[in-house]
Amino acid sequence: MRTNTSNQLRSQKIAYSALYLAIALVLPFLTGQIPQIGSMLCPMHLPALLCGFTCGWPWGVAVGFLAPLLRSVMFGMPPMFPTALAMAFELAVYGGVAGILYKKLPHDGSNGGQSTKNLYLALITAMVCGRLVWGAVRFVFAGLSATKFSLEAFMAGAIFNAVPGIILQLILVPVLVSALKRAGLVLNK
Repeated sequence: MRTNTSNQLRSQKIAYSALYLAIALVLPFLTGQIPQIGSMLCPMHLPALLCGFTCGWPWGVAVGFLAPLLRSVMFGMPPMFPTALAMAFELAVYGGVAGILYKKLPHDGSNGGQSTKNLYLALITAMVCGRLVWGAVRFVFAGLSATKFSLEAFMAGAIFNAVPGIILQLILVPVLVSALKRAGLVLNK
């Protein structure tokens, strides 16, 4: 009986992860009609975060890592080096940290109403860790290609140019995770 339930849960996680990966591949088409705005909204970040929250860290890591690489190979955007490669590490961390913290922190209402705070704590920690990893990878790639990646470039890419996407993530992800949880679609337990 346990094996059947375990296999069913694994099959559900595979299906959900495939859906999040598909959303990550398609969503930039909706926001990318104006490239400056599309890149500011960070559309591939949302499915990576949601996958981590709903399916768990291994699935969030996989979807986060694969999405920018597949999108680069399939559609030529983002460019593979350094953008898609750096994003792959960033989004893998997004999905991984979100999944780990969501599972570890109480979010079932048993902790006196702290579930929303813990959801935001997991989200913000994942976002900060992902951006730091993105900066570290870009710095390494700059060294390998004999170019510069300054603190100003990091601040512009990780924060200032991404403010609309950051705001969107802070608003949309908690709402979606809460709705998915109420619908019984969160498998990261």
